Amino acid sequence: MTRGRTLAVSVLLACTGPALDAQSLGRQAAPRAKAESVAVTTSVRSQYVVHCAGCHGLDGAGSHVGNVPDMRKLGHFLRVPGGREFVIRVPGVMGSGLSDQQVADVTNWVLTTLAPASLPADHVPYDAAEVQRARADPLVDVAAARAGLLDEARRLAVPLD
Repeated sequence: MTRGRTLAVSVLLACTGPALDAQSLGRQAAPRAKAESVAVTTSVRSQYVVHCAGCHGLDGAGSHVGNVPDMRKLGHFLRVPGGREFVIRVPGVMGSGLSDQQVADVTNWVLTTLAPASLPADHVPYDAAEVQRARADPLVDVAAARAGLLDEARRLAVPLD
């Protein structure tokens, strides 16, 4: 290990101490009912940053290493039967802690801000009622649902990956 890398690891351990220790030892903080965020977000972009950007990145690029989808191509899902529903039924969306309206708002913001080139011409924005219906029917096997959508996308020549 190089001296620079050793220093970086030392700094990381010093800065994350108990949090890293808790993760590596398998301990988890006990859930608290109504544990509200201390960082109140008022804009849709802020909600994306707080609830989505940690995995998808500020630009929505995702990560091939972490198998995190590229949000900049999200609109392509709307071109495949079942894709529209899939987008809002994935566990990251359903478990985000956002209300139905906030999920609709953030999804619409992502589509129109980060993924406008991928949007179909007949795109209709999501609304809270659609998200509420999606929450009532959670995905059981995300990988199988995604694989089915990718197969259908290939058949339809829709550029999904």
